[in-house]
Amino acid sequence: MASIREVAKLAQVSPATVSRVMNGTAKVDEQKKRRVLEAIEETGFVPNEVARSLFKKSAKLIGLILPSIENPFFAQLAGAIERKADKHGYRLVLCNTGSNVEKERAAMQMLMSMNADGIILTTSNDEIREYTAKCNIPVIVTDRSFSGSDALKYVHCNHYQGGRMAAEHLISCGCKNIVCIKGPQEISSAKDRYQGYKDICQEKGIKEQTMECAYDFNEGMRVTEKLLEEYKDVDGIIACNDMVAISAYKVLIRNNIQVPKQVKLIGFDDIALSKLMTPALTTISQPVEEIGAKAAELIIFRDESTKQEYIYEAKLVERETTR
Repeated sequence: MASIREVAKLAQVSPATVSRVMNGTAKVDEQKKRRVLEAIEETGFVPNEVARSLFKKSAKLIGLILPSIENPFFAQLAGAIERKADKHGYRLVLCNTGSNVEKERAAMQMLMSMNADGIILTTSNDEIREYTAKCNIPVIVTDRSFSGSDALKYVHCNHYQGGRMAAEHLISCGCKNIVCIKGPQEISSAKDRYQGYKDICQEKGIKEQTMECAYDFNEGMRVTEKLLEEYKDVDGIIACNDMVAISAYKVLIRNNIQVPKQVKLIGFDDIALSKLMTPALTTISQPVEEIGAKAAELIIFRDESTKQEYIYEAKLVERETTR
């Protein structure tokens, strides 16, 4: 691989001139600039991005740590972040951890060593908070939050509001025996959604009925089978996310239960699949484009305000599974 000195020698300029041409840090005579560009093309010179980032104190790189890229919501979130990053000349490095705290720590360490400008983190591990305090770059937490107070910035949807909306909608549709398939309660977003449902049950005098389920399609099918055994009079189901709602729909149909005639079904997230299935899934929508864009902006524009939390409104998207 050619060096900057070899490029300079071929172009008959100094290495400093080559650097100025590549970085655009100062005006260079057009003839010299043309010779440098021709020499770069001829030699196939590739600049050392790490050295350049250290000099500029910015690699124009954002790290994104996600628990599972198999969850379509996180894929959509990554897309929203990447679009905002790309618009401002930043690149995205994606780390898929499977909710393993050691992998999260390793990913954060790697991103810091790459001189990343910041990290966007989605995790269900409260213990990672202690490690974020050791980071020398900004950490933005999306979709979820840690218990207690800290100096991190959070960007997420109002999950509690979404849980209330889901319960209120099924009640307005005439449901009397609603079962909430709640997500893992160690995850703040799942806990808030469940609390919203629970509060509506108390306010409306409705019996609370629940099952707990991981954010997983196969687990959703297993839990729904169990739900039908335990709650034989169920006429409305709130799923912890859209993937679980879709798996619940498959189980209901397999058991000759008509949706929405016999059981009405609502999900959470509004992933692309929710409007592609038949019947189209009623769901609580998260503004994923806005959430992803805001998380990226907090890093790109080096936000130093004291505001810690950015909360976006949930929205009911009524489709065919509740009509």
